[in-house]
Amino acid sequence: MLTLATDLDALTRFGRALADPIRCRVLLALREAPAYPSDLADRLGISRTRLSNQLACLRDCGLVVTVPEGRRTRYELADARLGHALDDLRTAVVAVATDVTCPDADEKHCC
Repeated sequence: MLTLATDLDALTRFGRALADPIRCRVLLALREAPAYPSDLADRLGISRTRLSNQLACLRDCGLVVTVPEGRRTRYELADARLGHALDDLRTAVVAVATDVTCPDADEKHCC
């Protein structure tokens, strides 16, 4: 059963998804167009197993959905507004000191 996430929960899920560079790349690719896992893996230059794990996390976060197409499954963003949010985040100005790293940078996050 699908439920709607609260505002805070939705932001937390989105933040955790963006904490991993591969998941970011997957979201940006799906922002452009829905895709099949094998095509995504080839496009991003990663193994299908690794991609499968990242897609599962994004699915669990509620950011992507699967669309069955015969024997294949296509992935797409769960909501078109996520693509707009990604665009806004990519173009936002962020002030970052070059000699400081994020304290959570070494932690592994998944939704």
